[in-house]
Amino acid sequence: MTGLLRQEYDCLIVGGGPAGLTAAIYLARFHLSVMLVDSGHSRAGLIPCTRNHSGFPDGISGTELLTRMRDQARRYGARLQSGLVIGIVRSDARFTAHTDEETFAAKTVLLATGVVNRRPEMMDAADHDQALASGLLRYCPICDGYEVTDRRIAVLGSGQRGMREAVFLRSYSADVTLIAPAGGHDLDAAMQAELAVAGIAVSGSCRAINLRDEQIVLDVGGALMPFDTLYPALGSEIRSELAGKLGAELGDEGSLIVDAHQRTNIEGLYAAGDVVLGLDQLSHAMGEGGVAATTIRNDLAKAEPLRR
Repeated sequence: MTGLLRQEYDCLIVGGGPAGLTAAIYLARFHLSVMLVDSGHSRAGLIPCTRNHSGFPDGISGTELLTRMRDQARRYGARLQSGLVIGIVRSDARFTAHTDEETFAAKTVLLATGVVNRRPEMMDAADHDQALASGLLRYCPICDGYEVTDRRIAVLGSGQRGMREAVFLRSYSADVTLIAPAGGHDLDAAMQAELAVAGIAVSGSCRAINLRDEQIVLDVGGALMPFDTLYPALGSEIRSELAGKLGAELGDEGSLIVDAHQRTNIEGLYAAGDVVLGLDQLSHAMGEGGVAATTIRNDLAKAEPLRR
């Protein structure tokens, strides 16, 4: 059951990853009232250490980055609340959002709900988390391909997605193998030719994934193949359900479609970060958060001049 309505905010932000937190910082510093509701499952929190983020040459963990951003948002007056938004209703140019315990009203809503990685089904959950923390398992070659330079790399995937990720990683190492998930490969002749030209090995279907002696070991048709790191190229689930129920326009895979200023086709509804089609990078998400916040501020000012 939802709780009582407390107040109306200038903006409700759903999602506390880099995009949502950047927007919260901007909006609070615009002297707007901001409520950010976060379920606590940002993909950024899974990053053991990123050295791809400008300003941190020695790297920073995702959890540390998010902690710093939350502290910064609170410093300027943004309110941050833990919870899962389960529904949003738009009526009379206003939004009402519900969690299991609370109800929030806002003039505008920014969705920064992100995506969820599709994890390898043949891997134990505890091993998965251990491998991710140690760098044996990685999800973003753009972020950390440099760290696996000249290492033995496995890519779990097939089709266009698997092939493209393997070819991308080939620029970091000469030892890249594309391994199929359950069901085998789905590679046409052109894909196979591109893999062959790149010198990428192609193996059968993976049956199990285990950790052994600081390596990640894939059981491929009964043969145990050790690697220094594994990249699952299985895609992700886009968290756009709330927007879809409001009638927001979605892309083919469920990503939110926005204009150059992060507006959706629903007046007062904006989106930023990985839930929008684009480069899944911290810097990109933060940039979109800044654009969205500035757009929200300016759109609110057009409707009613802002005064101190």
